[in-house]
Amino acid sequence: MPETYDAIIVGAGHNGLVTAAYLAKAGRKVLVLERRDILGGCCITEETWPGFRVSTAAYVNSLLRPEIIRDLELPKHGFEMLPRSPSSFSPFPDGRYLMMGPDAAMTQREIAKFSAKDAENYPKYEAMLTRIADFLEPMLDQTPPNPWGGLGDLYRLGKLGWNFRKLGRELGANAIEILTGAATPILDRWFESDQLKATIATDAVIGTFASPSMPGTAYVLFHHVMGECNGVRGVWGYVKGGMGRLSQSIADAARSYGATIRTNSPVGRILVRQGVVSGVALQDGTEFHAPRVASCADANVTFLKLVDPKELPAEFVTAVKGIDYSSATVKINVALSEAPQFTCLPGTGIGPQHHGTMHICPSMEYIERAYDDAKYGKPAANPMLECTMATALDPSLAPPGQHILSMFVQYAPYHLKGTTWAEAAEPFADRCFDILNEYAPNFKRSVLHRQVIPPPEMERLWGITGGNIMQGSMNLGSMFSLRPLAGYANYRSPVTGLYLCGAAAHPGGGVMGAAGRNAAREMLRDG
Repeated sequence: MPETYDAIIVGAGHNGLVTAAYLAKAGRKVLVLERRDILGGCCITEETWPGFRVSTAAYVNSLLRPEIIRDLELPKHGFEMLPRSPSSFSPFPDGRYLMMGPDAAMTQREIAKFSAKDAENYPKYEAMLTRIADFLEPMLDQTPPNPWGGLGDLYRLGKLGWNFRKLGRELGANAIEILTGAATPILDRWFESDQLKATIATDAVIGTFASPSMPGTAYVLFHHVMGECNGVRGVWGYVKGGMGRLSQSIADAARSYGATIRTNSPVGRILVRQGVVSGVALQDGTEFHAPRVASCADANVTFLKLVDPKELPAEFVTAVKGIDYSSATVKINVALSEAPQFTCLPGTGIGPQHHGTMHICPSMEYIERAYDDAKYGKPAANPMLECTMATALDPSLAPPGQHILSMFVQYAPYHLKGTTWAEAAEPFADRCFDILNEYAPNFKRSVLHRQVIPPPEMERLWGITGGNIMQGSMNLGSMFSLRPLAGYANYRSPVTGLYLCGAAAHPGGGVMGAAGRNAAREMLRDG
């Protein structure tokens, strides 16, 4: 007879593990099924080369909800954050550089090298974002109301509108622009230095197939100023031991509450009978039964591959097929014999420039032109590079004196014109290396190993449609009450007992765990 559980979680991404932990903590009998031999989805650490433990996909953290850290007692299970200060370093072709971080006085001094006016405006800009964050951030932990729902939904919409009034006219207008607009006009209004704007703009486009001048990028920018590290707002950090340590700590918490987690267990079908879920079947035919199933996979995988479309309304299937999974990101992981030494900061060893994200994008035009290449089906001739070196703060990740560099590169589309990623991946990585070498001439000769992961490989490795790390576009038309689809933002689906608990649901991408926690809350409400 098939084993029976109260709930089954499909996929052991960090959100799926959060859902499992909360359900198990509430006394439910929970089973988590993961197709790979490693837990965490895109939040993993792998020994890619002997002695080098690489955060293969996600590489920094800030957004993990503090309530989850507290509720699941994650520090007791090995979770520890290493804050980055400075958090940002941008070298420029003229030999100057810009450092930014939680040290406000240092950041102002650095910005003043490029513009005294910008140095004066930057604290005001941050204060504006912080006030909007105070209003919007609690919404991450809420189930979005359905504008087409009943009285309860309408009441919650009204309450949301009433709270919005408290922002006042000017700040309210700023909030609407952040939620709907493009990053470039906002940055142009606040700042005059192209170097500062380009550095900030990287946060507006990372992981998206959009340039800073396109609507929707302002929210992605804002998305990166939320969160905290060790209680300090807006600070990003490395997870000690790599990002997989975060996932493992959640898994350990789930197990401590009684959850069962199985790896090497790929789900082939979600079992549905007459519109009601009854469990899952593995690819080998093994069945597990449960009245509740939550999928950590995206909507395309869940509803078009794991569920028989005949069990879903035709209009729902059509809407799922229309979700935007465009991706323009390549991840390159590199093992180094020594740290990059930048010509603008001559020296040897580790310096503050290595602690945070090293941005290679000298101007706003540079980013726009990189996007233009991808828009026409080509990898960017001059890609935007975001490089991080966690070993600057956590040397345990590599052999003594050696390092791991993570390159998050844009833009490079999933579909290429005139070539394939099998042919283009290595030459594109060569171009990225050449660009970084222009700023740090020792870089290329220090490379010991490299791993190039273009969008189709991301899809194959991590099961994310199109290689989209957010499990779907993060523009206004696919957020809050519209995520993943209008009428289905409450984590439920047309199939009774089937839920989404990953980034495909509100509040979307990023290592925050909110979707998993929110989904668990709704599942418990349903019994």
